Amino acid sequence: MPSESKYPSLPIPDVDLWAFLFERKDKPYPDDKVIYFDPHTSRSYTYAQVKASAIDFGKGLKALWDWQKGDVLALYTPNCIDTPAITWGTHWAGGILSPANPGYTVDELAFQLKDSGAKGLVTQLPYIKTAKEAAKKVGLPEDRVILIGDGRSSDGLTKHFTSIRNTSGATRYRRTKLKPSEDLAFLVYSSGTTGHPKGVMLTHRNIVANTMMIKAGEGGSLHWKGGATGEGDKILAFLPFFHIYGLTCLIHQSIYSGLQLIVMPKFDLEDFCNIIQTHKVTFVYLVPPVVLLLGKHPVVDKYDLSTVRMMNSGAAPLTKELVDAVYKRLKIPIKQGYGLSETSPTTHTQPWADWDKTIGSVGTLLPYQTAKYMSPDEKEVPVGEVGELWIKGPNVFKGYLNNPEGTKHALTDDGFFKTGDIGYQDKDGHFYITDRVKELIKYKGFQVPPAELEGYLVAHPSINDVAVIGLYSEEQATELPRAYVVPKEGVEKSDKAAKDIIEYLNAKVASHKKLRGGVRFVDDIPKSISGKILRRVLKTKALEEEKVKAKL
Repeated sequence: MPSESKYPSLPIPDVDLWAFLFERKDKPYPDDKVIYFDPHTSRSYTYAQVKASAIDFGKGLKALWDWQKGDVLALYTPNCIDTPAITWGTHWAGGILSPANPGYTVDELAFQLKDSGAKGLVTQLPYIKTAKEAAKKVGLPEDRVILIGDGRSSDGLTKHFTSIRNTSGATRYRRTKLKPSEDLAFLVYSSGTTGHPKGVMLTHRNIVANTMMIKAGEGGSLHWKGGATGEGDKILAFLPFFHIYGLTCLIHQSIYSGLQLIVMPKFDLEDFCNIIQTHKVTFVYLVPPVVLLLGKHPVVDKYDLSTVRMMNSGAAPLTKELVDAVYKRLKIPIKQGYGLSETSPTTHTQPWADWDKTIGSVGTLLPYQTAKYMSPDEKEVPVGEVGELWIKGPNVFKGYLNNPEGTKHALTDDGFFKTGDIGYQDKDGHFYITDRVKELIKYKGFQVPPAELEGYLVAHPSINDVAVIGLYSEEQATELPRAYVVPKEGVEKSDKAAKDIIEYLNAKVASHKKLRGGVRFVDDIPKSISGKILRRVLKTKALEEEKVKAKL
């Protein structure tokens, strides 16, 4: 029998995100509560200011760009406290937001702009060159590239979003009405094993449902009043807003529950510790490589992190050793959660009270969902047995953009999403993820598709054949991409040749896709009769090599 959530399921309002957040009758905190705060500039937004800025931006889009329902606005920027106003202003105008990794190259960004059909692009001044080159490549007019953040352009053409907000004649425009279950709120891109990322279509209902699900999972413990500071809980936000984890758990949860979000543009350990100490942060969403640093790095001893009541790790598996090391050093408990882009994202989280009882578990099923583990021949397996996790619920995505075949393979006729992750549940309803069907490499929570890297590498003049796998690094607490290369005849298998290959690939891809696991030369790539690369064979070989190396 499929598992059901043990949480009470309150009715999900049949409204779009704008109405859910800004037309609600049950908001438990005042309009002047500061929700988003930049610790480096001390700029901030109260609930009322976010709402007003979003309305003005939405009106500006309609007036200046003739914005229509379903138009896509792309976002190419690190974390910024202007992002929420841009997000909900786009929704107010009936648009869809499509965030992109600010580490993308021109080609990677151009692919997303073209695939999503973006009608505009938002960036920050340090990223303007790449943004404009990508826009030009897909025929997006230069004046449709606009800025957020503190920098201003001196070229006389590139507008700041505040000038879009203040467009004359915009006051006559009204909010676009949307169908929550049909109309998209976000188009997030999730890397596939076949190379190019896939556009994950998330509706307004998906995000409304997931925000309520997160509230159920955290709501009994995170408060807008009380907490360590007396001002309410403060969440440190360094997880990227271009990722669904940051979009829902950080941006949406904070404004829905009245929590203050302290926004970091990117992760830096000393900055992270300093902000916690200075601003008395009480809760942090993080990823395993940061947990590793908190357990081992000497800089942590310089700071008082005692206001943190709990941390939640997601995006990649977390080991008991890492949780224990941090608790022993800092007395800060760390629980774990689980989700995917296709599930908006959070499906499971460990209850606060159980963090130390079920370390290694991703927790229990959040409300509204049904889940089951399936055998390779798609039969449900009993409790305790290993299978592929399938999930059904109002948080499950609509499908992949321009990819009916991918959608058909991912979603069953009765609405279950095949996660591609392998695991089991125990008799008490705690879920465990042990492996994954998909071949994606996870580097610090980012997805790295091996086929994409192989596509670049096979074009190298010195390479005959290649396979890329991810190998787990204890030292960095994440998988690292490594290439196994069959060199062309006459090419020397040297350190210099390996270095040349690494530099060749690294120049073509975003930072998280770099060959941090190095290059190994081999005589052939193991493949099945049908020509599929047998990555498990390579992984076994690599692990054996590491064991031999450790003995020397």
